[in-house]
Amino acid sequence: MAHFSCRSAEGWGPVSPNRQFDLTPCFEEGAIQSTLLVSLIVLGAFRCWSLRSLESYPRIKRSVWILRTKLALLSSALIASTVNLVFILATQRPIAIVQAYILEVVALFVSLFLTYFNHYRARSSSSLLLLFWPAYTASLIIWARTIATIAFEHLKVVFALKCAVVVLGLAAFALECLGTELIASTSNENPLLTANIYSRWFFGWMDPLMQKGAKEYITESDLPRLLPEDEAAQLGRNLQAALKKRKSLWLALFTAYGGPYMFAGFLKIVQDCLAFLQPQLLRWLLAYISIYQTSRLSDPSRAPSPLEGFAIAILMFIASISQTIILHQYFQRCFETGMCVRAGLVTTIYQKSLVLSNDGKGSASGDIVNLMSVDATRLQDLCTYGLIAISGPFQIILAFISLYGILGWPAFVGVAIMIISIPMNTVMARWLKRMQEQQMKNRDQRTRMMSELLANIRSIKLYAWENAFIRKILAVRNDKELRLLKKIGIVTSFNTALWIGIPLLVAFASFAIASLTSDEPLTSDKIFPAISLFMLLQFPLAMFSQVTSNIIEAMVSVKRLSAFFGADELQPDARIIKENKKLELGDEVLTITHADLAWTKDAPSPILEDISLTVRRGELVGVLGRVGAGKTSLLGAIIGEMTKLDGQVILHGSVSYAPQNPWIMSATIRDNIVFSHEYDEVFYKLVLDACALRPDLALMPQGDMTEVGEKGFQLSGGQRARISLARAVYARPDLVLLDDVLAAVDSHVARHVFDQVIGPYGLLATKARILVTNSIAFVRQMDQVVYLRRGIVIEQGTYDQLVSNEEGALYKLIKGHGNLSNSGISTPFTAVDSSTPTSDTAVESSAELPVDQKLESVTEKLQRKRSFGKAILVSTLLTQTVSDGPTKEHIEQGRVKKDVYIQYIQAASRAGFIFFVVLTVLIQLASLAANYTLRAWGEHNREAGSNKGVGLYLLGYGVFSLLSTVLGAISTIVIWVYCAVRSSQYLHDAMLHAVMRAPMSFFEQTPTGRILNLFSRDIYVVDAILARVIQNVVRTFFVTMMIIAVIGFSFPLFLLAVPPLAWFYLRVMIYYLATSRELKRLDAVSRSPIFAWFSESLNGLSTIRAFSQQSVFIENEERRVDRNQICYLPSISVNRWLAVRLELVGATIIFVAAVLALSALVTTGVDAGLVGFVLSYALNTTGSLNWLVRSVSEVEQNIVSVERILHYVNLRSEAPAEIPDAIPENWPSKGDVEYRDYTTRYRPDLDPSLKNISIKINHREKIGICGRTGSGKSTLLLSLFRIIEPTSGTIYVDGVDITKIGLHDLRFAISIVPQSPDLFEGTIRENIDPTGAHQDAEIWVALEQSHLKQYIESLPGGLDAPVREGGSSMSSGQRQLICFARALLRKTKILVLDEATSAVDLDTDRAIQDIIRGPQFAEVTMLTIAHRLNTILESDRVLVLEAGRVVEFDSPKSLLASQSSAFYSLASEAGLA
Repeated sequence: MAHFSCRSAEGWGPVSPNRQFDLTPCFEEGAIQSTLLVSLIVLGAFRCWSLRSLESYPRIKRSVWILRTKLALLSSALIASTVNLVFILATQRPIAIVQAYILEVVALFVSLFLTYFNHYRARSSSSLLLLFWPAYTASLIIWARTIATIAFEHLKVVFALKCAVVVLGLAAFALECLGTELIASTSNENPLLTANIYSRWFFGWMDPLMQKGAKEYITESDLPRLLPEDEAAQLGRNLQAALKKRKSLWLALFTAYGGPYMFAGFLKIVQDCLAFLQPQLLRWLLAYISIYQTSRLSDPSRAPSPLEGFAIAILMFIASISQTIILHQYFQRCFETGMCVRAGLVTTIYQKSLVLSNDGKGSASGDIVNLMSVDATRLQDLCTYGLIAISGPFQIILAFISLYGILGWPAFVGVAIMIISIPMNTVMARWLKRMQEQQMKNRDQRTRMMSELLANIRSIKLYAWENAFIRKILAVRNDKELRLLKKIGIVTSFNTALWIGIPLLVAFASFAIASLTSDEPLTSDKIFPAISLFMLLQFPLAMFSQVTSNIIEAMVSVKRLSAFFGADELQPDARIIKENKKLELGDEVLTITHADLAWTKDAPSPILEDISLTVRRGELVGVLGRVGAGKTSLLGAIIGEMTKLDGQVILHGSVSYAPQNPWIMSATIRDNIVFSHEYDEVFYKLVLDACALRPDLALMPQGDMTEVGEKGFQLSGGQRARISLARAVYARPDLVLLDDVLAAVDSHVARHVFDQVIGPYGLLATKARILVTNSIAFVRQMDQVVYLRRGIVIEQGTYDQLVSNEEGALYKLIKGHGNLSNSGISTPFTAVDSSTPTSDTAVESSAELPVDQKLESVTEKLQRKRSFGKAILVSTLLTQTVSDGPTKEHIEQGRVKKDVYIQYIQAASRAGFIFFVVLTVLIQLASLAANYTLRAWGEHNREAGSNKGVGLYLLGYGVFSLLSTVLGAISTIVIWVYCAVRSSQYLHDAMLHAVMRAPMSFFEQTPTGRILNLFSRDIYVVDAILARVIQNVVRTFFVTMMIIAVIGFSFPLFLLAVPPLAWFYLRVMIYYLATSRELKRLDAVSRSPIFAWFSESLNGLSTIRAFSQQSVFIENEERRVDRNQICYLPSISVNRWLAVRLELVGATIIFVAAVLALSALVTTGVDAGLVGFVLSYALNTTGSLNWLVRSVSEVEQNIVSVERILHYVNLRSEAPAEIPDAIPENWPSKGDVEYRDYTTRYRPDLDPSLKNISIKINHREKIGICGRTGSGKSTLLLSLFRIIEPTSGTIYVDGVDITKIGLHDLRFAISIVPQSPDLFEGTIRENIDPTGAHQDAEIWVALEQSHLKQYIESLPGGLDAPVREGGSSMSSGQRQLICFARALLRKTKILVLDEATSAVDLDTDRAIQDIIRGPQFAEVTMLTIAHRLNTILESDRVLVLEAGRVVEFDSPKSLLASQSSAFYSLASEAGLA
């Protein structure tokens, strides 16, 4: 300060000794103004230096003109300031500090450069200038008042020039507010990039979106893009980097996202201090009013300055606005951190799930979906309120310091009570934690069952098992989940009561002790500030209990996530991959030497033992063996899915893979084939032809751009297999792995596909290929044959070598099932008799061409094929790949309909809800009575002047407080335990029943992830969140009503302000809700694709890994997460936007009330008690109104979950399950089936898939059904089960029209062995007989007949041996045999076999054929679809279909006799005729 010599007689002050309520000129100029100016100079210079290295942005003409105007204004201000300084120095004016004027010149000089650089090199206005001018103006207003009272005459010129500087500065400030770009950005870029500091503080950057939302429904395209640092890819990288450095997930999360969160913590502490400053300012104001009032009446000359009161009011206003700004910046940062944590976790969980080994996959896909939906969301919720764990204790300490100032030592009785209550709370918290952990397990179990049920819905419908599965799910839901939900509700309500009761008990004890020990009377001015502090305590305490439970939930989640992140990954060295740029024909592509491999690392014995195999480029290797011999495992080893125990697997180049159960993505057929590679039209068409897909695509509405639902529901088994094969071919890798791809297609299509794709002249002729097969049709054309038995290679060599060994397995196999001369026809053309007329189908038989021409075409093909290099991965993904499946998710618009609320309350019970409302009103009345008792007591003490006659008042206060606490506990139990659980149960059960009764077409068009999202996330909202927010609304509504009533009663004028206030709040709420509701819906809808993509990826893990496309799928997942973040960020910012505006209005109301009271005081006088009472209640009013608006919008946002659930409850259902008296007893007794003029289609918008079918099948007949892929074979069988309903005609079974009977009765009367064998998690017994209708002895007989007895006896536990999710613990053939056992067990009169033995080896197939033709099935009518025509050659009659019509229906003998028959041409193509 020495450098700043003070030239005023009053010195540095700061308070002036000569004038009332004023500062000294030296303090104003030397401390206040100089600090501001020095800050601008230092920070401005630093900012100019940092800006000079940045690039300049181009600016439009208008922007340049604005810059010139700003510079002109600032230059003028600089000139005025310089003139002022020169004038002062020249005329020696009596100013306090000369240096302040020098600093002003320097500061304005710096501001010129800052304005220029900032305008060209930054995208938003300079925060420094925007903050400097208002602050500097305020400091000059204070200075002007001082100058005006002491030396205005001498300083007129100085004053005028200062005013000129400020006016010019404010004009430049106004232009600076406009920003630097001045053009509305056309793209949806994030407005935060250009928002200035005020726009960020008051969320003004949300205005354009709010205005749009008020006019029209907001859609996803209206939302701004994310900031680069908020994108999922970046957030995921941050978390993974942190996880590598830190062992603990907590620390990793903190390292990755803790920075902004720490700053939010600092903001919260500042905000807490401001919150406790308000009651102190109120006390100061009330004290001022009472002093002013007293001195005005006794000695007006000693009255304090009227300005003091207004200054306090202004300080209160500034404090409350600062508090608002800081609070919402804190909230925004917390929410953004929460969002980052969730996105980072989801991305990391997804990436981890792509590298899980078979051991690690112990957590089934349902659980992993829960980790993403529930656990990641819990950590997100923790971020929102977690800092209250720090801020809560800090607020409590502040409150007690303030209380000590008011009540003295008795306040610490309260501290003691609080400390004693902490252990009670800890006990409850422990209980809650244990329950929450259990609840998560229950929820996992239910989600897992749901996900499996949805995956296997077709089987469940065909077997009529809906009720058994509903029972299983409801057992978990009602007996475990809801029972625990009730317990959690009871504990939570006691917990809440405890937290509400403690502040009341603390107040009661403190007042009692104070009144008994203190000599000073407890009057209103002590009681009411104390009460308001006790009420302030209630918030941190109540929130503290919520945060404890949040922390508990988060700890449970972190434990689960850590276990998941620590789960076993695929063995990195399971195979060695060598990238060879150029492989020539004959080069080694795969070398396996003495490898022992197992699916799990601690398997007792390897699945594959001592495997040695070499595959060269251009070779075709066939792998044969019985069911469960380890054929698929061998491919798993090559992909790197298995654990290598010994030996080595070396791979040169890339791999593609077509699994036995084809994995089809929810995308277009083209996307499924091209599979993220670049689209090469010429080759793509070749692939379509080679895989015989052209005719199938011709029948589809949009050809290869037809969207297929997830798992390819709309496609037949053969089409799925061929699309999966086409994907493997299109990738053009060095090694192609084909797992029994020909099993699901007809034999003539198999022949075509083999010749065109796999065989020596196929598209893949120059690649190395491994074909796992159960068929011997093509063995001769293989360069090498490997025969596996129980995981050991028992034979290996060329076809000729193996066949020449008469003791060998291959020799015996071929001898038993084919003729050696003709097995695997040596050339692709001599097999088909050249006189056979070809049907015009996908297979243009090349039989008519002379042999030399054919050879020419073959060499030409080989030439052409050489020129096709490997497929290249697309570098940038099309956004189109983020499709929502074939149907868009249903999304409501506009206000949530009243119906939804009414249905929710009905579900929850009307009586219970009314009872809850009544209790809430009683609680308010009890607490009002308690406060009135206090007021009366305070008045009594003031009049008596001491604390006598306390008993009655204390008793009254205690009783009313206790009453309100007890009623609070009861009301919480009513809403949580009675209403919430009832509504949860009703909504979940109704939705489950509706989904189970929905027709098959619904599941084909709806991704599983979307349905699962409803059953996990939306049901969680109904279970745990909705009751809480409804309770908040009802409570806040009555609190607000009570406050308005109280103020209105004691200050009737206030009631005039209520209608305009109410109108204003309503308008704001409607304006806000319009946008907020749509954003919440968009958020919910954009969340589904994350789960859909996730569950879909988990189903296709082996395919994704085989093609090495993890990075593509991760990028796609990140894109979906980003899309959800884009919807989520505005949906939280919109809440901040609202709150800031409501609180500003609230602060203004209080300010106006205070100013009016002060004006009244100065003019007419007013009572301090009344002002205090009104102001303290007005403080509460705005708080309550804000809470009310927020709670109402929270309810509206969360009720959207109920709206979505109700949409599913009202799904269109299938025909009734049962119709009484529709069927005769013991129906069907014989098993006659008759189709009469039957036509059907899959969906109204598709062509008929069966046309005018009229056939009669007699009982005991065995019918074989054949035809090319997509000819309607499976449709014919589905129509028998009424999975699809007829458009005209009908079917009779034993003379009963099946369209007139219940679906359950119908499906129960027919057995099926479906094409895709579906198994469920559980035991073998539950899989064969889910309804539990049969004895174990019967099950063993069925297993023996289906050749599984030996295998199941070898399992630990026999019938109780566990089956993994989807039956992944068994091979495909074994799964098919389990389905066979189901059919054998049901003993119905009609049996349908849909490619029942496509996945089993020939020996097992023969054994099964013997059973089918044996005595057990002599009385059964049997319909068999077969791709291997030899399985239906012994049928009584054969039905040949083409394009949905019957072409032939006769005995195989007579059909084969006529060479012109369609059956003959099919048989000859398969080499059987």
